[in-house]
Amino acid sequence: MLLGLRGGRLLPSPRRCLLHCRHVKSAATAASGVGGSVLSAFRSICGEDGVSLGEAVREQHGKDESVHRCRPPDVVVFPRCVEEVSALAKVCHKQRLPIIPFGTGTGLEGGVGAVKGGVCFSLRNMEQVLDLHPEDFDVTVEPGVTRKALNAYLRDTGLWFPVDPGADASLCGMAATSASGTNAVRYGTMRENVINLEVVLADGSIVHTAGKGRRPRKTSAGYNLTNLFVGSEGTLGIITKTTLRLYGIPEAMVSAVCSFPSVQAAVDSTVQTLQAGVPIARIEFLDDVMIDACNRFSSLSYPVTPTLFLEFHGSEQSLEEQVKTAEDITQSNGGSDFQWARDTETRNRLWKARHDAWYAALALRLGCKAYSTDVCVPLSRLPQIIVETKEDLIENRLTGPIAGHVGDGNFHCLMVVDPNDPEEMHRVHLFTERLARRALAMDGTCTGEHGVGLGKRALLCEEMGPVGIQVMQSLKDTLDPNNLMNPGKILQREEP
Repeated sequence: MLLGLRGGRLLPSPRRCLLHCRHVKSAATAASGVGGSVLSAFRSICGEDGVSLGEAVREQHGKDESVHRCRPPDVVVFPRCVEEVSALAKVCHKQRLPIIPFGTGTGLEGGVGAVKGGVCFSLRNMEQVLDLHPEDFDVTVEPGVTRKALNAYLRDTGLWFPVDPGADASLCGMAATSASGTNAVRYGTMRENVINLEVVLADGSIVHTAGKGRRPRKTSAGYNLTNLFVGSEGTLGIITKTTLRLYGIPEAMVSAVCSFPSVQAAVDSTVQTLQAGVPIARIEFLDDVMIDACNRFSSLSYPVTPTLFLEFHGSEQSLEEQVKTAEDITQSNGGSDFQWARDTETRNRLWKARHDAWYAALALRLGCKAYSTDVCVPLSRLPQIIVETKEDLIENRLTGPIAGHVGDGNFHCLMVVDPNDPEEMHRVHLFTERLARRALAMDGTCTGEHGVGLGKRALLCEEMGPVGIQVMQSLKDTLDPNNLMNPGKILQREEP
């Protein structure tokens, strides 16, 4: 969570939020928020096994992978189909109970915390791949299906779903946060790859954002309701189905690693490669601190300098052209010769090391915690913001390895901090605030893929401006007038 001002009040820092939430008593039962008659109604809908008051279950569903730790929900329900989700939502709507959707809990901005108690809808039992149309390159899945599970299901079809945030997140959860990842530079984010959504609204009604059963590759019919719900983080409704674009598995893939003498040289190579029209599939930046951490954690031996991990997809002939152009550009910027990862095992090991960057960063300081923040800027501003961010980290004596999907202007600082050191925590909070505002000053955004959640609500106000926030709040009030859907996230609603 970042510090900021709104209405003349200081917003809570992550540490203050954490301390506050630790003081909220965990109810041994759900009596504080959910009465016996409501529990009976829940059980009549999804069975005895579909309702849990257990403290361990509620604690598990009240947190994600972020630093934010708020109180658990009063009760967790496990619906098995959209009809049960709708029926449960109608009960919650009638009783004015908050609703918090839960997928796999891999978010990074506190999006699943039950800040007002209420009912957590755990969607893990809805795990069916419902409709696969290989000839149309699309598939419809329920919210319990993760990206790895989908690609395993697709293995023999010659198709795959390429959006890869690193974590094995649920696909509907990825839609809810507008997730992306290492492949976004070639295949886009969730926003570009969702064709249709089935959503249960706060009152239990069900809407299909592109029309029931419809899956056109494009449309100009009416308002774009699909993209309204993509990135809404559960504040407008519960996504119970998503129809996704699929892609043919490339004939050939090859990965490479290239080291550079400076951050500027590495990022300049990224921008020039994209400007040259190379359809690169992945181009990931790791600064010297991050590559050193990955070397240690994943038993690699790359030079400890700013580094690019690259991957090319296509036919054998097209790969030769892509690689030659990319090599010429990197070498013109002082880059090393490419170190190749051609076979599947070596490529998987390389990208596993990239996805393990979080754990590699944590291993730099044993006993400390990690706090990941991300921003995104136009490509032309990327060299400047990374260089300035590195200088900021050094000047303020902070451990913050940088890794990023630089092909689309998005990068992360993985802050490794001692939560028991208030002075260091304060420096980290000020740094993350400066980083986000630096991105905003460069015509960028305070978050490229993590979402807003609890941590970036004040910055969203600065990014969108008062009129933009007012429009968002009006949409929220129309769809959820009682503020039941994941309250307290994205928008800072003033309660009466």
